[in-house]
Amino acid sequence: MIFSTDIDIRAIAQADLADWDRALKTGSPRGPFSLRGEQDLRYRTCLPGRSLGAFDHGRCVATLRSFTQELTAVGGAAVPANAITDVTVAATHRRRGLLDFMMTKDLTAAKGRGDVVATTFSAEHPVFRRHGFGHAASATEWTIDVARTGLDPLWASPEDGGRIDLMEGNDIRALGLGPTLHERWCRFQPGAVNRDDHWWGVSTAADNRRSTWYGPRFAVYRSADGEAEGIVSYSLDDNLGSARLPSNTVSVDWLIAVSPHAQSALWRHLCSIDGAVKVRSGWRAPDDHLPLLLPDLRAATVTGHRDWLWVRILDIVQALEARTYDAAGTLNLEVVDTSGPTSGRYRLEVAHDGSALCAPTDERPDLTMAVADLATLWLGEETATRLVGVSRIQENRAGAARRADVLLHTAGRPWCPDAF
Repeated sequence: MIFSTDIDIRAIAQADLADWDRALKTGSPRGPFSLRGEQDLRYRTCLPGRSLGAFDHGRCVATLRSFTQELTAVGGAAVPANAITDVTVAATHRRRGLLDFMMTKDLTAAKGRGDVVATTFSAEHPVFRRHGFGHAASATEWTIDVARTGLDPLWASPEDGGRIDLMEGNDIRALGLGPTLHERWCRFQPGAVNRDDHWWGVSTAADNRRSTWYGPRFAVYRSADGEAEGIVSYSLDDNLGSARLPSNTVSVDWLIAVSPHAQSALWRHLCSIDGAVKVRSGWRAPDDHLPLLLPDLRAATVTGHRDWLWVRILDIVQALEARTYDAAGTLNLEVVDTSGPTSGRYRLEVAHDGSALCAPTDERPDLTMAVADLATLWLGEETATRLVGVSRIQENRAGAARRADVLLHTAGRPWCPDAF
């Protein structure tokens, strides 16, 4: 259905912020996901023209916001991305094409800026898939039963000569530990996105406490030579239990580590906190090492698993050339993009060093797929063989899907720890 000419869709101005924020909170029960209060309002003014609103007789009834982001491709290259968030339509104005118009407007602008991909944390999968977004990374949450782990309760410090330092949020900011480590970590984690100064300011603020009694705490792992190799942010609830004995749960906000020793030491630290009987891992990569770090892997129970990051490729040539590959070879792809600019046939040529060249071609395609499914393959979340098996990809040459998997295979799953 086409929306009424009485509805004005435009970039919001400063005077529209309060009404736009009301529409956001009305259209989405969760309200602003990643930021809060006045900080969130000020943040939206940082990128003029990137916050859109639909106004019916002067009242905002739909919202969409985008911001600049960098996404790590397979191999560690950062590609420019258009991150889309705060997408809502009031219940009174759905099925009128408002979201389609705003999404098309935003993606067209992103393509014009030279963004290689667009990203989102999708709540309405059919809507985003209709606009070419594919499921590109999943996330899993574990709950650890501390008593069952089999870890030494007297463990005090890492066995490799490193150490754990407890720190305050202002120290994390002042010393630059968080941003420095995160940049190192992003270089080997496909699906990771950058964190700007505003993110670090909010996530390390002393008043950034949810329903916990000590707000965020921070632990830093340092190797034997004193170099910081891992950080965890966590909080602790206040639960004495029916017997008035400590039975607290440690909740991890985020944990990044650039070495196996750092990862192991930080999880051991979390499992050794006095009074803690459970540790909630927060959303982690589905193939996270966590269960394997425990003597009894059944101590870590999966308590959540879901799709997480969604990606829309805006420039297929740049996207395929940005990542690296595990084997040499060629692949001809036909991409169907009913809502965007990427439809066509492409030839991917991968050299023995893992680098690639991609260009349009008239050759017969080995595989035919929607641009959304190419996004799913691009970061390594799925295999072409599996997608052929459910008829989401058409195999035009026998064995092409298996050959595509040899080229596109990734040793680890993509993961994005951030929701936006």
